[in-house]
Amino acid sequence: MRSVAVARVAMCVALGSTLLAGCARFDDSASSPFTPEPTYAPAAPESPDQPPNSTTRPSGPCIDQDPSVVATCLDTTGGLVGIGEGVLVAERRTGRIVKVVDPDIPPVEIATLPVDGSGDGGLLDIVLSPTYGEDGLIYAYITTGSDNRVVRLAENGAPKDILTGIPKGATGNRGAIEWATPDRLMVLTGDAGNPGQASSPGSLAGKLLSLDSPAPGATSPRIVASGIGTAGDVCRDSTEAVWFTDRTAVADRLQRLGPDGTLSVAWTWADRPGVAGCAAVADGVAVALTDAKAVAIAATDPATGAVTTAPTLLVQDRYGRIGGATIGPDGNVWVGTVNKSDGGAPGPNDDRVVIVPPPSGGGGGGPD
Repeated sequence: MRSVAVARVAMCVALGSTLLAGCARFDDSASSPFTPEPTYAPAAPESPDQPPNSTTRPSGPCIDQDPSVVATCLDTTGGLVGIGEGVLVAERRTGRIVKVVDPDIPPVEIATLPVDGSGDGGLLDIVLSPTYGEDGLIYAYITTGSDNRVVRLAENGAPKDILTGIPKGATGNRGAIEWATPDRLMVLTGDAGNPGQASSPGSLAGKLLSLDSPAPGATSPRIVASGIGTAGDVCRDSTEAVWFTDRTAVADRLQRLGPDGTLSVAWTWADRPGVAGCAAVADGVAVALTDAKAVAIAATDPATGAVTTAPTLLVQDRYGRIGGATIGPDGNVWVGTVNKSDGGAPGPNDDRVVIVPPPSGGGGGGPD
């Protein structure tokens, strides 16, 4: 452990004074992504309609009075992932990864990746290594000038390619990554604006891919599902089922890949509300709905994983367009807004990271 600490100190010195604070907060106290999934029934934060218990936050630029808002004035967000006492947030267009902990602590820049943030591309998703506490590695899904790809970022080095050659288009570049098991990374790719590629077995576009023991220069993807439209997100529940969202010309979908490899469509939205980020919650899945400006809670059957009732909507029209989602350190769903792009109408404090309280009565399905 001494050698790891020395390496991190050396990296901070190399980065210079601008990022010293970021280096100081880039700790390895995060729990492994494979600890038991948190229950989505903690004590809920105070309602955004009520003032916080503490003294009201001072007014001014980038200060939001809503107690559920954790970070403000970010660029358009991509994916989020829980880490220690906060979350790491990807900024899609800038390629920055920032750590968000508390509204009274400014976001700390951890790293910046070179990306092509035009259209719907950029830094699209991030996930921690299963052994992040020991190796400090972050995996990312990014758009470059020539393709979409998965890279691995070490604290003291440049990003290394894990999977390249995912087709890039004027649209349909969104993608997501998540661990199914400690040695199997799931990669959700968009159709690059060409539905024909999504159905072609010779293309990596529009697929759910499985990468076994992903490492630089030694990754061979296996196609698990085809026909993906605009990719949303991938998330894993406590049963090791993998959930993923996508948007097609006909409907938006929430699909489930069971631990036994069975693939099923769990729910469809004919009104196409813009499914995006997802996070597994107690007895269900939370899905960000970008165009509906809400978070949907799809309750699942504990035995089969089936969704049989219409998802409950939370925080609808409260924070604008919502993109990424993850489980935060408090067990609640944390989401990022995308009001600065994708046709949004940004407010003075956008884009933001927001804690979404559970439905009334806990992790069930009460009204918002």
